[in-house]
Amino acid sequence: MFNDIGPLELVTLVVLAVLVFGPEKLPKMIQDVTRTIRKIREFSESAKADIREELGPEFKDFEFEDLNPKTFIRKQLDNDELGLKEIRNGFDLKKEMAEVTDAVHSRDTDSTASSSSSSSGGSIDMTKKPEKTDPDERPPFDADAT
Repeated sequence: MFNDIGPLELVTLVVLAVLVFGPEKLPKMIQDVTRTIRKIREFSESAKADIREELGPEFKDFEFEDLNPKTFIRKQLDNDELGLKEIRNGFDLKKEMAEVTDAVHSRDTDSTASSSSSSSGGSIDMTKKPEKTDPDERPPFDADAT
C-alpha cells in the first residue's frame, strides 16, 4: 500500500504526527485509524461478495482485479491458448536492433546488402551538418524559441 514511501518520509510523518497530536493522543488516533481501515476493508469485501452473488454462477471465476486494464492484459497475454509465448520468444530484439543499427550506419549485414551498396557507388552520410553562413549574416530569428 505504501511501497513508494521511503524511510526518511516515514520518520518525517511519525515526527509530524507526534507534533500535531501529541504523545498522549497519538495511540488513540492510531487505534481509530486502524479501526476505520478495518471497517472499510470489511465493507469492500462484503460489497464484492454481494456483487459476486448477484452476478450468478456463470461469473463464479470473476476477479475484480481483472477490471484493472494492466492486470487484464497481462493475464490474457500469459494465457497460452493463442500461442503468444511462441511468437514472443521467436523475436530476437537485440538481433533486430543490431540489424537496424547496421542499416542506419550503412554497414553490410549480408551478401545482398553488400551487392546493393556496391552498386550504389558509395555510402550515404546521414549526419546533420550545420549550414554554411556568411559571418556578417545574422542567424534566423525564431520568436517561438525565445
